[in-house]
Amino acid sequence: MLSGYMGYYVIVGAIALISGLVSSRLKSKFNHYSKLHLQNGMSGAEIATKMLEDNGIRDVKVISTPGMLTDHYNPRNKTVNLSEGVYNQRNAAAAAVAAHEVGHAVQHATAYSWLTMRSKLVPVVSIASKMSMWVIMGGVALMASMQFGQTIALIGLALYATSTLFSFITLPVEYDASNRALAWLENANMVTSNEYDGAKDALKWAARTYVVAALGSLATLLYFAMQILGRRR
Repeated sequence: MLSGYMGYYVIVGAIALISGLVSSRLKSKFNHYSKLHLQNGMSGAEIATKMLEDNGIRDVKVISTPGMLTDHYNPRNKTVNLSEGVYNQRNAAAAAVAAHEVGHAVQHATAYSWLTMRSKLVPVVSIASKMSMWVIMGGVALMASMQFGQTIALIGLALYATSTLFSFITLPVEYDASNRALAWLENANMVTSNEYDGAKDALKWAARTYVVAALGSLATLLYFAMQILGRRR
């Protein structure tokens, strides 16, 4: 049984390594562009507030949240949550992140289809992500002695497929938010050309973390699909 999961451990290890490298690069980029101070002197919170106003959104609050790169938009209470390194800072990295999170608020306000689809999957994925691996491994273990083991494993595979689908739906949501952010920063003359290039580069590396996560999830799904379907009696 242990040797049967060797491929899984290799996949997990490879994903963890690549994810770590991309995350490290993202932090490096964020730190680099944090030194590129905005000529307009606006903080991340002020950038976010201005972008909300320009898009006619007045029911979303901009608040500070603890941690580094913990920025996110919460559609339930309509808040743009900016990390400590973004909320008060006045640099290209802070502007990029703040505008990106407001991009999600704009998606929400305009009922962006990919975001709507993603939101509908959240309740299912929250359950599937916790149960899928246990169901898959339990089913695979039972396949050697019980006929219904494969059925259980396939149920687990379907649950995991839901999480994989969610990770791929997240990609257009994140890229679109970045595109909205960069377009607004440029069109509203919030940044200079040099600051714009820095913001674009920072958001590019942020997006790559989601690409790695999606590809890693797909690789794991395909591995278990081959393991389960390859053991059919």
